[in-house]
Amino acid sequence: MKNINLNTEYLKEFISENEISEISEKIISADESLKNKSGNGNDFLGWMVLPDEISDNSINELREVADDLRIKSEVIVVIGIGGSYLGAKAVIEALTPAFKNDYTKGEPEILFAGFNLSSEYHYGLLNYLKSKEYSVIVISKSGTTTEPAIAFRLIKKQIEEKYGRAEASKRIVAVTDKSKGALRKLSEQENYKTFIIPDDVGGRFSVLTPVGLLPIACAGINISEIVKGAVDMKNLIDNEKDIFKNSAYLYSGIRNILYSKNKEIEILVSYEPSLIYIAEWWKQLYGESEGKDGKGLFTASVNFTTDLHSLGQLIQDGKRNLFETVLSIKNKNEKIEIPFSEIDTDDLNYIAGKKLSYVNDMAMLGTIQAHTKGNCPNLVIDIPEISGYYLGQLIYFFERACGISGYVLGVNPFDQPGVEEYKSKMFKLLGKK
Repeated sequence: MKNINLNTEYLKEFISENEISEISEKIISADESLKNKSGNGNDFLGWMVLPDEISDNSINELREVADDLRIKSEVIVVIGIGGSYLGAKAVIEALTPAFKNDYTKGEPEILFAGFNLSSEYHYGLLNYLKSKEYSVIVISKSGTTTEPAIAFRLIKKQIEEKYGRAEASKRIVAVTDKSKGALRKLSEQENYKTFIIPDDVGGRFSVLTPVGLLPIACAGINISEIVKGAVDMKNLIDNEKDIFKNSAYLYSGIRNILYSKNKEIEILVSYEPSLIYIAEWWKQLYGESEGKDGKGLFTASVNFTTDLHSLGQLIQDGKRNLFETVLSIKNKNEKIEIPFSEIDTDDLNYIAGKKLSYVNDMAMLGTIQAHTKGNCPNLVIDIPEISGYYLGQLIYFFERACGISGYVLGVNPFDQPGVEEYKSKMFKLLGKK
């Protein structure tokens, strides 16, 4: 079976093999610090071994609860912010048909709330839910994070009015701390079914905990395949010390080398709209992990070819302080052929008979060549196909590489002190005592 692989073919003009060899020792040392729990933030390294520790019993319990919610729900609302929703949304968006609209009990729609403070969004959501049979998954370690706490208060009131308090409690599942916090206390009072967020796993690394796996299972996705992909990627990384053969090592090293050459912005590029939220998850993972102490690449994303018509000019010809990491999907499930036209007014008969996926691939290749020529280095992550298994590989690949890269950069990748600053200002303005 093929695995996710980092293709460095388009980097030859920007980084030499000697430069990669020189950083190899730092990369291996950083990874050893992760394994030995000897670096900063070592009390948040549970994600490192998480794939190996997810038991069949845990998977089965998640499936059973997900199936119960699915059977009685046309809609399942997932409440969370940051890592408490991005990973689940990323996987669900990637693996769910874009134009599915026949949601019913047993095949529910998965919606998200609590990731913003928009009154318009939540008004619309509450109004939409009035005519639906629905259930709720609320995800928060503390239960007091402003955005999800407000959303849960709003939705809890409505669901209790709709079903009564006793039935509502059977339609609410909480994913929270094992013993403390406002949501844990409320869950015990209201007799909600609960799953635990491990103490040693931070939010942005929590996709492979119930934080991500429960909502994903509720979407009808095989979570065993995701876990298997993560396990296999972990084994690949653990068993290879050669930086040129270990994609996670190589990615970490190249990012740091480019950063040292004043490439300050990394753009994650996809050519599939279904991967837009993979990029959103990735932006938080790396931005929140590395952006501190006056350091860190700015993480951005684009979806081509759409964004070639908006940001393509800047990437091609703007300030030369950026590089691109491209997600390349090798095998596409859908085969659409471009038809021949007798009149050919659009001058497209030269590609008649070709697959639309082929045209997209050539757009990707041409863009990589153009941007590389324009002094924008390009890394390519080859992904055999969009599936649960390979998304599991991709998730663990990015997580492991993030931990390594952060240590090489010289920061603690597992805290986020800067996030608290805006909260204190907001609370003061709101009059919180």
